[in-house]
Amino acid sequence: MYPNFKRYGKEPYDIAVIHGGPGAPGSVAELAMELSNRSSTGVLEPLQTSMSIDGQISELRDILKRHGKLPVSLVGHSWGAWLAFMFAARHSNYVKKLILVASGPFEESYAPTIIQKRLERMSENKMEEYLHLSAKMSDPSVKNKNYFFAKFGKLISGVDSFHLLPFKENTAEFSHEINRSVWNEASYLRRSGKLLRMGKDIRCPVVAIHGDHDPHPFEGVRKPLERTLRDFHCVLLKDCGHYPWREKYARERFYEILRRELGHLEM
Repeated sequence: MYPNFKRYGKEPYDIAVIHGGPGAPGSVAELAMELSNRSSTGVLEPLQTSMSIDGQISELRDILKRHGKLPVSLVGHSWGAWLAFMFAARHSNYVKKLILVASGPFEESYAPTIIQKRLERMSENKMEEYLHLSAKMSDPSVKNKNYFFAKFGKLISGVDSFHLLPFKENTAEFSHEINRSVWNEASYLRRSGKLLRMGKDIRCPVVAIHGDHDPHPFEGVRKPLERTLRDFHCVLLKDCGHYPWREKYARERFYEILRRELGHLEM
C-alpha cells in the first residue's frame, strides 16, 4: 500500500489538499506542489487508504494532528470536497477555511444530469470504451479491476474538461475497491439528506470554486450550501472543467482565487 501522505515545501504545513476518487490518491499532486511553490508555508497531500468514510476521516485527522499547523485550510477536489466537508463538520477545531473545488452536488435531484452531460459529449468510440470499461468494473469474474478503473478515470477526466493543458499523471495507485466501498456510503448520505445536514456543524468560512463546463452541476453545490452554511460564497470559472489547475483558460484565475482565499500565496 502507498504511503498515506506527502509533504511539499517547508513547515509550517497549514494547507492540506484532499484528492478525489474515492480511490484516486495522487490526483491532486500537481495542485499541492504548485500551491507550495506559490506559498510561504508548506502543503500536505493526504492519500486516503481506508475503505470507509469514518476511516478516511480518522486518517485525515491523524495526519493533520501529527504534521499540520492547526487549524489548517482544507482544499478538497471532487470527492475530496465532500470528505473535507464532512471532516470540517466533525472536527471544526481543525479547520480554518474550507475550499470546495469541483464538488459533486449535495442533493440527489441534481445527480442524474452528470452522466447525461458526459454521454452527450462522447464520440461513438468513447461511448464504446465507456460501456466496455463499465462492464469490466461490474463483472465479478474480473480480478484486476484497478486497471480498468484507472482507464475509466482517464476517459472521464477528458470528457469532464474544457481545454486541458498537458500534465503528468501522478496517481499513486487507483483502487476500485476503495472507490466502490466509500462511494456506496457517500451515495447513501446524499440520498438521505445526511450529507447536507452535516453542514450545520461547520463553523469555518466555506468557498466553492466550480467550472462552467464541469458536468457536476454548479447549482447543485451553490443552492443547497447557500441555505445550509453560515459563511459561504462561490465562484464560477468560465471555460473550465472538473480540474481547474489543468485548464488552459482558467488556471491562473483559479490560482488567483486561491491566493485571495488562502491569504499567503504569491502570483
